[in-house]
Amino acid sequence: MVAKQIDYTRTCLADTSGAILPWELLGLVFLCIFGDTPVTDQSNKPSLPPESSLKPGPAQKQQAPQPNPWVEGLQTIVLSVFLALGIRHFVAEARYIPSGSMEPTLQINDRLVIEKISYHLNPPEHGDVVVFWPPDSLTVLGKRRDAFIKRIIGLPGDVVEVRDGEVIRNGEVLTEPYIKAAPDYQWGPEEVPEASYLVLGDNRNSSYDSHAWGFVPQENIIGKAVVRFWPPDRLGLLDD
Repeated sequence: MVAKQIDYTRTCLADTSGAILPWELLGLVFLCIFGDTPVTDQSNKPSLPPESSLKPGPAQKQQAPQPNPWVEGLQTIVLSVFLALGIRHFVAEARYIPSGSMEPTLQINDRLVIEKISYHLNPPEHGDVVVFWPPDSLTVLGKRRDAFIKRIIGLPGDVVEVRDGEVIRNGEVLTEPYIKAAPDYQWGPEEVPEASYLVLGDNRNSSYDSHAWGFVPQENIIGKAVVRFWPPDRLGLLDD
């Protein structure tokens, strides 16, 4: 048997400053960095009595303590870091593509935004491109665990088979305009277990995915790839 060369596809962390976030979140970060400045309506200012009628009193002689700029700067930095970490952990993060297992949909060095909210409201669907932690059986103890990115082909309860260059799900042949080439391997049929997903790379013949190592537990899914923000000439939603 000739061993087939497999492309170990994973996504790596990118600079979160490149992520495209909702305007509300950007406004919140802007507010935390620059502070909120009160606005005075000049048309509603009460008229002041003549200067000669103002007599200095004890309260007028006292000056309010001046804030320490170093303390204010430190507070701003801490709050900004706290917000950035919170956004990255709960809302969205940026990732980049280091290999070609999702070609032609995703190219090497593409930068993506992975959102993490929608799957708390609705389960994943057929065709979603997801980022996930690989099963424990693929993680070498003591080594860094890298996330994978693939397309969801099978939901819990689906029966999936790969045969004669086609993917068959629940007895129906899938139409897949997004793949690079028809798969040249046979797999299944197998039923996707409960709370698990079957994922395949769009570059079917050069992807280390469910046909090689099995199903993805639901709790391993990090989020859904929704936007490509780099390179600029390919910027847009992945659903387009």
